Amino acid sequence: QMIVGLLAGKPIQSKEPPRSAAANAFFWGRVVLSAAILGFALAVTLSALFAGNTTMWEGVPEAVSVILFFL
Repeated sequence: QMIVGLLAGKPIQSKEPPRSAAANAFFWGRVVLSAAILGFALAVTLSALFAGNTTMWEGVPEAVSVILFFL
């Protein structure tokens, strides 16, 4: 939501008070942790797809498996 608001050039209006420094650190810590977990899961999935460690049909190339994963 914050990135979309910045890209649109409009400030986000909220009825909540601004976050404290501790709440802000906790918020961004969760953002970084979530991004790290998502990146690790994507890396594991892609390495398994390229290694052929899937239950994809026989004869389907690994590149096609990756393309189908993203579709």
